Amino acid sequence: MKYLLGIESTAHTFGVAVLDWDGKILSNVKDAYTTEEGGMIPIEVRKHHEEVADRLFEGALNEAKITKDQIEAIAFSNAPGLAPCLLEGMKFAKEIASDLEVPLVMVNHCVAHLEIGESVGAKDPVMLYASGANTQIIAYEAGKYRVFGETLDLGVGNFIDTVARYMGLGFPGGPKIQKLAEECKNKDELIELPYSIKGVDVAFSGLQTKLKNLLDKGGDKNEIAYSMQEVVFAMLVEAAERALAHTGKKELLLGGGVACNSRLQEMCKIMCEERGVKYFCPARPLLADNAGMIGYLGLKMFKAGIFEKDLDKVDIAPRERTDDVEVSWR
Repeated sequence: MKYLLGIESTAHTFGVAVLDWDGKILSNVKDAYTTEEGGMIPIEVRKHHEEVADRLFEGALNEAKITKDQIEAIAFSNAPGLAPCLLEGMKFAKEIASDLEVPLVMVNHCVAHLEIGESVGAKDPVMLYASGANTQIIAYEAGKYRVFGETLDLGVGNFIDTVARYMGLGFPGGPKIQKLAEECKNKDELIELPYSIKGVDVAFSGLQTKLKNLLDKGGDKNEIAYSMQEVVFAMLVEAAERALAHTGKKELLLGGGVACNSRLQEMCKIMCEERGVKYFCPARPLLADNAGMIGYLGLKMFKAGIFEKDLDKVDIAPRERTDDVEVSWR
């Protein structure tokens, strides 16, 4: 039996996964960089990845019940992301590939979020991709995954993390903001906040400034977190609905770490029910950054002949966009 190894290292998470040749994910382990206060320092995150890589590799092999000699190819996330983190993942992938004399598959992390939707039944969706650095509305048209709308300034996850840091909550801030919102006792009235959406594009910088001002004035953190989530997620859902209307597609897929938020999921479900479209959301292990989705797309690409045996030709592309990728494996 042949197996493929997946490696994820675009940002705070380092992950390793093993897939069989039918695309079944046999193991999907990861370790994420966190802080008690402050945000991500890319060089520190790279050091974290270097420290956990070998342990995760062994753990993934053990969980999948295979030996490294059974690996036929390695897929790793080479784009987009924080350069120091991408470099560490590539270095680790090249070391194993050189040792085993197997080819490498360079996978775009954003596209992997979309492709993994197939594993939960999505066939031709509009994806609401909400993560730290990325906020995009994506769908497949004419040979590429096209970006129909996106953030004009901050990624929604980075925006939430910035507000969380301002509250002194540390990194990652999303789960902590969600907890504060759930604990809000005054949910009858929303705090008036900027609602910045233009067509299918959104913006968060004005909202971020307003929230900092409210916190500086001693505003209630629970009420601020609750109102922030309601406004931000309403913007994302409206943008996704406009893309559904524009494309005529009948499926919505969620992707990215922010999509783990149960309130965003709930609002998307309501919109889909009202619009009469199907709603898809992978389980949490495949929703946030993970190596399983990298391996899933990597296997498709490998079978389509998209791989590289010359390791000197393998490199990272930190700024590669979703719509830069030629989708030639479909």
